[in-house]
Amino acid sequence: GSCPGADQIVSSNGVMLAALLAGAGAEVVDGGIVPDRRDALDGAVHAAAGADLLVTIGGASVGDHDLVLPVLAAMGADIDFWKVALRPGKPMLSGLLGSLRIVGLPGNPVSAFVCAFLFVLPLLRRMGGDPAPLPVVAKARAGAPLAANDGRQDYIRAVVEDGVVVPATRQDSGMLQTLANSNALIVRAPHTPAVEMDAVVDYHPLDFVPGVA
Repeated sequence: GSCPGADQIVSSNGVMLAALLAGAGAEVVDGGIVPDRRDALDGAVHAAAGADLLVTIGGASVGDHDLVLPVLAAMGADIDFWKVALRPGKPMLSGLLGSLRIVGLPGNPVSAFVCAFLFVLPLLRRMGGDPAPLPVVAKARAGAPLAANDGRQDYIRAVVEDGVVVPATRQDSGMLQTLANSNALIVRAPHTPAVEMDAVVDYHPLDFVPGVA
C-alpha cells in the first residue's frame, strides 16, 4: 500500500493470488516476502509444514537469484516438472516434499495468474473432490486476425462479448491492467497457423474463476 521507492515495484502478486485461491475454497496463509537467500527460503518451506499446498511466486527461473528449485532439491523434494512450453509462464515447477504439494509460479504478474489459473486452481478443485477440475473451454469468433503460433501454447488476454472474442493489443506479461480488463484467455495450441478475423477459436472464460469476473 505504500508508494514504491527507487528500484521497487508494487507487490501485487500475493494479493492477486490470495484472492484467486481463496475464491476456489482455499484457506490462504500468506508467508510474506522471502529474501532470495537459501537459508530464508529453507526456513519459509519448513514454516509451511502442515499445509496441503505451498505456492511460491518468483525465483523459479534460471537466474543467479532463482533459488527455489535448488533449495527444494537440497531438501529432498521430488520435482515432477520444471518449465512448461506455454506463454506467458514458462518458468514454473511442481513437486512434492513429503506430503506437501508444491507449485512454483513465475514472478511476472500475468504469468503468475495464468499459471495459477491453469495449474493451481484445477489442483485445488481436485483436492476438494471436484470431478471436473479443469478450466472451461468455450468457442467464439475471433474479433481480429491472429498470427501463427510457435512451439509454445499461447494464452492471449481478450474480451469476449456477443460471441466475438477480441484480443488485447498488448500482451506483455507485466501488464496487469490488460488482465484486469479481460474476461477471457484465447488458447492457441503450439504451431497453430494464422487465422483470419471471424475464424472460430477456443478460449477460457475468466468469468468462471470465482471472484475474478
